[in-house]
Parts: sequence; C-alpha cells; structure tokens
Amino acid sequence: MAPDSPDVQIYELKRMDLKGATVIDGFPSVGLVSSIAANYIINALKLEQVAIMDSPYFPTVSLIRDSRPYNPVRIYASQKKGPSNEQIVVFISEFQPPPNLIKPIASAILDWSQDQRCSLLVSPEGLVLDIEDEEQEEAEEVYGIASTDRSRGILDDAGISGFEEGVITGVAGVLLNEGKRRDFDVITLLAEAHPDYPDARAAGNIIKLLDKMFLHIDINAQPLFAEAEKIENEIKSINKAASPQDRKSSPNSSMYI
Repeated sequence: MAPDSPDVQIYELKRMDLKGATVIDGFPSVGLVSSIAANYIINALKLEQVAIMDSPYFPTVSLIRDSRPYNPVRIYASQKKGPSNEQIVVFISEFQPPPNLIKPIASAILDWSQDQRCSLLVSPEGLVLDIEDEEQEEAEEVYGIASTDRSRGILDDAGISGFEEGVITGVAGVLLNEGKRRDFDVITLLAEAHPDYPDARAAGNIIKLLDKMFLHIDINAQPLFAEAEKIENEIKSINKAASPQDRKSSPNSSMYI
C-alpha cells in the first residue's frame, strides 16, 4: 500500500513494474470528458486492473459488470510494450468527489504515482463551451497547461496551445498545484465541451491527442465521434422543442471548468 492521505488509500491487487509510465486521471469533469476518455482507453487497450482507491467517505456502492463487483475508484495498467517500453496507467471513477475529498484524492494519486516511479500524469478535462452560434458546436481546439518546464516542453513539442488564463477546479487543479510543488510533471488537456451532457466528441479529440503524444497505437476514436453525433442530434431535437428562454439558460462561461 502506498503512503497515502489518511482518508484516501490505494490498495494494490496486482504488482506490476510501472516505472516510467504515463498516468491518466479519469475522475469526472465537465461533459464527463475525462471519464469517457479513460473508459475508452481501458477498453481499447484491454488494460488490467492493478489496484483500487478507497475511503470511508466514498459512495457505499459496488459497480457490477459481467457479474463481477468493482470499487467506485479503480486503477488499470498496461504491460510494457514497444521498443520504448511505453506504458499507460488509468485512474477511473464514476462518481464526482465532494469538495472535502478532492485534495486527499489528488494527493493519493500523486503519492502512488511517485511511489511507482511513474514519469508523467495527464488529466483530460472539459472546458465549458459557450455556444452562441452553430460554428462553435464543431470546436475541436484542445488547450494545455503544465506543472513544470519539462512538461511544458512536451506541450510545445506537440504544438498544443497554452491555456493562458482562467480557473481549473477539482482534482485536475489540485494535481497541477501539487505537481508544481513537488516538481512532478503534470499536464492538463482541456477540450472544449458541452457542460450539460456527456460530450463524446470532446473526449474523442483528447484521445486523438493522447494517442499522438503518448499511446502511439493508433486508437480508433471514430466510435466516440459517432456516439457524439447521436447525442448531439438528440439534444438538438430537444432544443427545437424548447422555448427560446429555455435555450438561453445554458452556462455561458468558457473560462471555468
């Protein structure tokens, strides 16, 4: 067991050499971008569950899949592969942590990642999209922010625009601050996303970028875009039936997540 916060602990189910691995944070964000991306990567790469995160304050639920119980927060990893031994670790959860658990969760993620000698932590996040015209609905811009000069170099090499000003909240925000304090490489990737429903298109944009930067396995993100089109068509149908006042009630800030 890694040296975690007293309220949040990580229990290993399977020992795996994770030195140099890239860790992906899959706690829910705007448009569920991080959760969608993390689930897709786990399924596409057929990752193995290696640990769980637990706390007395987590939801008292068991997630059942294929007649098997799963904890609310799980950790998956791939075996080393390829000439450069590329390896991915994914934290995944279906629940939004309450404010009092955000810092303990982020600290536990970083403690464990450092204990496992992982090299980089990436948080895929949704950036609230202000939709005032049809052109913005097709936004595909992904922005980045990094905790260290080293990780900023990774963003520059990938040609990712910097997130210049705003607020990043939740687990991703704490990870950035803690990464800076500990001199550990943390990157947050921000995809413009709809805040009112799961935005598979935004998740797909981030997955394409993750594949280009870290995965290098040609993940097929097309099913995500197909799902995005289905969701968006359903939302458009609802909006057409809604009154103009209802349509104006959606969030209008692109500065905050």
